[in-house]
Amino acid sequence: MNLNPILSIRNHPELMEKAARWFSGKWGVPVEAYLASMRDSLSPEAAVPAWYVMPDERGELMAGLGVIANDFHKRPDLTPNLCALYVELPFRRQGIARRLLDHACMELARKGIRTVYLITGHTDFYEHCGFTFYGLIEEDDGNLIRMYCRQLS
Repeated sequence: MNLNPILSIRNHPELMEKAARWFSGKWGVPVEAYLASMRDSLSPEAAVPAWYVMPDERGELMAGLGVIANDFHKRPDLTPNLCALYVELPFRRQGIARRLLDHACMELARKGIRTVYLITGHTDFYEHCGFTFYGLIEEDDGNLIRMYCRQLS
């Protein structure tokens, strides 16, 4: 099992530029959008947004995850949303994605959040991580996508 630390951008703002470029390269969302959200995450009392990264032994980012209010869908009532989960190929199947998910959920629960949502086409993985199918919802572009939720304790 990989035991590299999960770092919060809130606690490590020096990683903001690097993380924004990394997430942008994975998901095609402009770097400035990530930077704006990461700047907003620097407030110590805010639960959302939040950004987490995991560096490898060389300091390169090998995984990351975000928590935002809305992940490009038309249901603003279903918030917050986990987003942008990515693990670099050489590090997959080591429990890293699940560690990131569990860490983000734990942090949200500590801030009083009781339910978290995400949109995805990866059904089995998220179900194994404690998420349940919520339903099909409409994305901003009009397409339908599967939404999952997880109750936090």
